[in-house]
Amino acid sequence: MDELEQLLTKIYGTELDTNLAQQILSKVERAKSSFPRYQAWSEQDLILITYGDSVLSKGLMPLQSLHQFLREYLSGLISSVHILPFFPFSSDDGFSVIDYKQVNYNLGDWSDIATLNQDFELMFDLVMNHCSRQSLWFNDFVNGSGEGKDYFVESDPKLDYSAVTRPRTSPLIVDVYTREGLKHVWATFSDDQIDLDFSNPKVMLAFLDIFIYYLEQGARFVRLDAVAFVWKILGTNCIHLPQTHSVVKLLRWVMQQLDPNLVLITETNVPHQENISYFGQGDEAHMVYQFALPPLLLHALNRGNGHYLTAWARDLVALPKGCNYFNFVASHDGIGVRAVEQIIPKHEITDLAESVHNFGGFVSMKSNGDGTQNPYELNISLFDALQGTRTGSDQWQVERFLCSQKLLLSLQGIPGVYIHSLTATANDHTLVEQTGRTRSINRHRWQREEFEALLAQEHSSQAQVFQRYRDLLALRKTIGAFHPESAQRVYDCGDALFVLQRGDAPRDNETVARQSLLAVFNLTKYPQQVEHHAQLPKAYLGECEDLLGDTVIELASCKLKPYQVLWLVPSC
Repeated sequence: MDELEQLLTKIYGTELDTNLAQQILSKVERAKSSFPRYQAWSEQDLILITYGDSVLSKGLMPLQSLHQFLREYLSGLISSVHILPFFPFSSDDGFSVIDYKQVNYNLGDWSDIATLNQDFELMFDLVMNHCSRQSLWFNDFVNGSGEGKDYFVESDPKLDYSAVTRPRTSPLIVDVYTREGLKHVWATFSDDQIDLDFSNPKVMLAFLDIFIYYLEQGARFVRLDAVAFVWKILGTNCIHLPQTHSVVKLLRWVMQQLDPNLVLITETNVPHQENISYFGQGDEAHMVYQFALPPLLLHALNRGNGHYLTAWARDLVALPKGCNYFNFVASHDGIGVRAVEQIIPKHEITDLAESVHNFGGFVSMKSNGDGTQNPYELNISLFDALQGTRTGSDQWQVERFLCSQKLLLSLQGIPGVYIHSLTATANDHTLVEQTGRTRSINRHRWQREEFEALLAQEHSSQAQVFQRYRDLLALRKTIGAFHPESAQRVYDCGDALFVLQRGDAPRDNETVARQSLLAVFNLTKYPQQVEHHAQLPKAYLGECEDLLGDTVIELASCKLKPYQVLWLVPSC
């Protein structure tokens, strides 16, 4: 109780209502009685990211179709499924939530979620910063009565908001006509996504109720969408405020009371050092999205130069106990570049954006406080983003793409694989035209019959990628070196390569079966040899087994083929 009260005091100050802590504690105690227990994370953990309607089948609701597809093709290969917002919504493909406790009837119902949970652990989104303009809460605000009438951040448009960090170019303050006349409210992301006022403890209680409800419905992982913006104080940048960090700590505290193996994940698409601040002192997020990874990896493969990727990976700090990275290289949102603003030179980000345009993608911009704009996100399917390099398209698309996925699966942390990476999905320009949103380019909806017909065609992208990816997932689960907490060390063996050690290298005459591994990645379309290999542990300089090629090699004399990857363990 003391820890809870201390957290609430950091959020609400010394005038905290003493009943608030008791109300929260009562919610937690009620949930404890029937709560399941989860295993600690391990190398068996891999999360598939998908919309509820990413795979459609005739005669089935989308969630049923998704479950059937995953059970048939990925059972035993993935441990968890992140179902992107499956609630009733009004825009932004689910992230403008109308009702947090209902399943979108176009997808299915809670029984479909429960059935999926019988085969896979689940991740849900908690969209905290805002809700839909069409929500009942906002309707209460418009009418001036009901639960939600005081749930939103009102504002004066005459005040100075130039210090506020903006992830979008849309107006921050929007007009609302209410029964009491014209009012103005915050809308950080769009005029359909109205910001909630967490300085009102009733809003906090409402979201804690939703949070616990999600855990009860089978969510082992909860992703806090856009959590960095939840607290507003005019005159500040309104991002990463101390109260925001305390809100994250409060949610972690709730999880700790229910099951220490529940996992809280923060989604903060910001520069890397700001992003990892959500680990706190090991008392905030269990995992943070590794937002720097996608643009760094795309940049490295686009240029055939891993200098910045290697330098960044070598500088990753040791993580607090019980914390780790959620690694991903593709997602429903495209590839954000804010995380690398202080890592990759501006002109090289501009060059990367130009390649994205050349490969059929789009570039979303963000507003700066001085009226200028910078690239915010590259909207393109990852498979098409890797169809070539900065010199244009070439014949190496599949190998280059699989190189990116093998690197994802090798890094310390838990990997999140976007379903459209597994299925080698191309840009969906038709969906962009239908929705008017550039992000739709990477949110294709497969008809299962269409996908399986492509699988049957030997030379299709799907046939070339899908089975090889499944084999890769099966192999990874057998390698103890890929435990999320296994040690990681990165070596600089030349800009053409990325070299990563997982686990502690065996000492002389010591064999540790698959508990230690050296991963070597050729980032270029040219054969490459390992430079500066003398710096590598002796165990990897003699004969090693390449688990990916099922061959025995000597690294010092080995020449890697274009985009070849080695997973090396010392020969017995």
